[in-house]
Amino acid sequence: MQVEQLKVGDLIPYVNNSRTHSDEQVMQVASSIKEFGFTNPILIDDDGGIIAGHGRLMAAKKLGLDEVPCIRLGHLSEAQRKAYVIADNQLALNSGWDVDVLKIEMERLGELDFDIELLGFDDSFMNDLFDDDGELYADGIKGQMASDFGFSPFTVFNARDGGWQKRKQYWLGMGIKSELGRDIDITVASKSINRGNDEGGSVFDPVLCEIGYEWFSPKGGLILDPFAGGSVRGIVAAKCGRQYIGNDLRAEQIEANRDQASQICIDDEIMPAWTTGDSCNIKSLVGNVKADAIFSCPPYADLEVYSDVPEDISNMGYSEFISAYRKIIFECFGLLADNSFAVWVVGEVRDKRGNYLNFIGDTVQAFKDAGFHYYNEAILVTPVGSLPLRAGRAMKASRKLGKTHQNILVFVKGDGKQAAQRCGDIEININNSEMSNVIEGAA
Repeated sequence: MQVEQLKVGDLIPYVNNSRTHSDEQVMQVASSIKEFGFTNPILIDDDGGIIAGHGRLMAAKKLGLDEVPCIRLGHLSEAQRKAYVIADNQLALNSGWDVDVLKIEMERLGELDFDIELLGFDDSFMNDLFDDDGELYADGIKGQMASDFGFSPFTVFNARDGGWQKRKQYWLGMGIKSELGRDIDITVASKSINRGNDEGGSVFDPVLCEIGYEWFSPKGGLILDPFAGGSVRGIVAAKCGRQYIGNDLRAEQIEANRDQASQICIDDEIMPAWTTGDSCNIKSLVGNVKADAIFSCPPYADLEVYSDVPEDISNMGYSEFISAYRKIIFECFGLLADNSFAVWVVGEVRDKRGNYLNFIGDTVQAFKDAGFHYYNEAILVTPVGSLPLRAGRAMKASRKLGKTHQNILVFVKGDGKQAAQRCGDIEININNSEMSNVIEGAA
């Protein structure tokens, strides 16, 4: 069959064409033609009447094309022409997809920076296809990305997910207790955030810590933590094959951390190290080190008061707090190796009138002023805990929404791609039997 170039105005749409074309679909076809060329000729009869290709003609008009490729099907009878108008559309719908192969091909296209939207799939189909938020640490793994990276590398981490909770049980089952070392009353506006138990202050989520180390630091690398608090981040670092130096102002907290680490970490693991002092002087406290990553969760201004020590920035007014906070971030920049990441877990805080202080914005600005580039952001969806008991009352009284998330900010010193290369391959080591034993032993 011969392909002819015919003028768009000479083609005649079939008046009884039952196939509809939305504006969105026509735009998709137009984008495809622009990217790949007019690879599928319009099928016409001897008089220029369209048998198949009405959507392509509409797309050609949107693109302002004067001519389009056509093939004449003069051998078809009137009945055959009418039937083919319907069959050409329906037969394509009767095909299916090998979803595993399709996902692989799409992922390869994504790695090549190809615009996947040009393929024409709607959001619903794509969401179903790449539903990787499955329970990695449960019995089944839902997606390849979850298998490769521990959890899907999306901007929302769901700590309520069964797989996440099972992994958290695994970590807490080792005996990690961040409340140890806190012998004071900690004033917390919302103690449900990241709680691992009901015995003290907030407990940092060990699963988030594990992901942060595996994604943003090299195996065997040094993690610097200027706001160490409890033992979680140090112990998880040891279990993930990373060195760790954390600093905290309170000697009793550090003593408790070291005691826990000595009981949990085994001989062939790198023991975490902690220093004691004001992180405004962190350079002098940790020595002349070059960290391979920074990972920390700072005090949320005075939302949690960790001590009665005057130098503790959680005791300061917000302006004084931010000044000291900025100094610490600046000092950390000098201790971080070039082309390395910094992961910061933060949340917003309110003033005494209930208005947000823009702590997240102040954090981002502090990092940028120190020399970092703002590289990634994500949300950790946290368990609701006791929040439902309070949220309704707060909503009625003040229209305040109950907070069930934290912000994960990722910064880079230097070049992001080079930093990723320094991190090497992501190695999520899952030992289901070991995990089950720990969970059962803790039950």
